[in-house]
Amino acid sequence: MKMTYQPKNRRHKRVHGFLKRMSSTTGQNVIKRRRLKGRKKLSA
Repeated sequence: MKMTYQPKNRRHKRVHGFLKRMSSTTGQNVIKRRRLKGRKKLSA
């Protein structure tokens, strides 16, 4: 039996990546909030 999580890097980037975030207004707000909070890593 396999473990539940079988990570795929391409899929992860497409769904949670920087370009995906910046493509919508809400995503841009996410990045903005993370910048204000001082996050080292803004997105996946």
